[in-house]
Amino acid sequence: MSTRGDDDPATGHARTLLRTATRYSGARCAALCLVSTAATGAGLLLPAALGRALDLLLAQAPATRWVLYCGGLVLLLALLDAAQTVLTGTVDARSTAWLRRRLTGHVLGIGPRAADRFGSGDLVARLVGNAAEAGTTPAARAALLAALAGPLGGVVALGLIDWRLAAVFLAGAPVLTFLLRAVARDTTQSATRYQRAQGRIAAALAEAVEGFRTVRAAGTEGRETARVLRPLPGLSEAGHRMWRVQGRAAAQAVAVAPLLQLGVVAVAGVLLTRDRLSVGEVLAASRYAVLATGVGVLVARLAGLARARAAARRLGEIRAEPATAFGERRLPDGPGRLELRGVTARRGGRTVLDEVDLVVPGGTTLAVVGRSGAGKSLLAALAGRLADPDAGEVLLDGVPLRELPHDDLRRAIGYAFARPALLGGTVEQAIGLGLASPSPGRVREAARTALADDFVRRLPDGYDTAVADAPRSGGESQRLGLARAFAHGGRLLILDDALSSLDTVTERHITDALLGDGPGTTRLLVAHRSATAACADAVAWLDEGRVRAVGRHEELWRLAEYRAVFGEGTDSAYAGAGSGAEA
Repeated sequence: MSTRGDDDPATGHARTLLRTATRYSGARCAALCLVSTAATGAGLLLPAALGRALDLLLAQAPATRWVLYCGGLVLLLALLDAAQTVLTGTVDARSTAWLRRRLTGHVLGIGPRAADRFGSGDLVARLVGNAAEAGTTPAARAALLAALAGPLGGVVALGLIDWRLAAVFLAGAPVLTFLLRAVARDTTQSATRYQRAQGRIAAALAEAVEGFRTVRAAGTEGRETARVLRPLPGLSEAGHRMWRVQGRAAAQAVAVAPLLQLGVVAVAGVLLTRDRLSVGEVLAASRYAVLATGVGVLVARLAGLARARAAARRLGEIRAEPATAFGERRLPDGPGRLELRGVTARRGGRTVLDEVDLVVPGGTTLAVVGRSGAGKSLLAALAGRLADPDAGEVLLDGVPLRELPHDDLRRAIGYAFARPALLGGTVEQAIGLGLASPSPGRVREAARTALADDFVRRLPDGYDTAVADAPRSGGESQRLGLARAFAHGGRLLILDDALSSLDTVTERHITDALLGDGPGTTRLLVAHRSATAACADAVAWLDEGRVRAVGRHEELWRLAEYRAVFGEGTDSAYAGAGSGAEA
């Protein structure tokens, strides 16, 4: 049995988003509706005033007052049109900004799952392009009443002049109704396909930009360009179909509308010859026939709403992805004991971690090692609740991470990554990111611990240098990321391959400083070098998603398979690991 559109979670979230966005600009939407309706009303009065003025002029009677009425209505229409333009732009901008803020916050609340689910490029396309298109909905809905009032008012006005004029027009009304319904349906389908193709291109482009050095080094620019643009034929087909739908509707409107207008004018002419209508009433009837057949305005409005609805549904798909939930249980005083109980995590249909049990005593350092794909980074993400396990629990000082409030969790756990994202206006702000009130002294002390102080002071403006203007190598970026982690503090510090770009001497100095922080900090290190593992209190050896062994590095080193994790030969002797030399 097929799923009804009403039961689709993404559609439901899209409707909620649009309703809330409309309420956010409720006063302006109401003003826009009033202004648009007033403009339509003035447009409906103008033909009657023109007809009356013409009759008086033909009868050589005083017509000054009616001519002034016509001039006043023209001026009023110009003012209302200007106000409508300003209000439409304002509502569109406010609604788009609100949608982007709401969706950006939700994406950050989802965490890394958002990029896994949608892809970073597609997320950007949705938050930028689709949000802008969906943001036009409140204003379009507010103006829709006026767009409908024009044709309806034209029919009523024809009936007031003579009922036969309205009857002629209404004879063709079913054709117009069918036309509008077809336009809305076909445009929605075409717009959905078009926006999906846009998302695929954006996702592929983001991947290509991120790996541009690899692409350049491999000399595969042409092949990569073809990969990025592979969805282009589908995009073109959907776009052409969308314009064909609207073009066909416009062509049909051009075919139907003049026939209806001609029928109204012909009947009005017959009534004129029989002295049932005046010349001014015939003029008014011809103008009202044009208003009554204003399908072009309705087609444009409905097509715009259909595209906006398709864009809103793509935003609704993001909202349908649940944000990370937090609890209210407070974290007790403790040394930072980390425990994983039966943790299983799957990615892309593959079990990466399988029933992992692991304990890191408070105040100790555990190095996590393993071959590529063993699940080291995923374990680090689970340990700090950047991701949640599919089964099992992760506890900090006896409290499941799921039960902790957001602020308590983030204060307790610090991070450093292999490729840190340095956010903030200046270098000092990037190091102090996440701190409620980072003091310059604390920032500089953390930079000294990470051996970053010297090169930061050599920057053009020192710690006040804008991050974007701070030239730095990969190792220097890692040191700034480490400085941010050291400044953060907390009872658990997680380093996910955060020493990989450092030379061995710098790594050893930072490792010594890290291990000298005292017993109050527990450290979890994802390590790829034997020298790093040798400095830890214990090593957890991951192999195919399971903890194969936990022990001291020098004890595990006796195993040939363990040495092979670091690329060592099976008959290599353990040498220098404890002294910090890179094995």
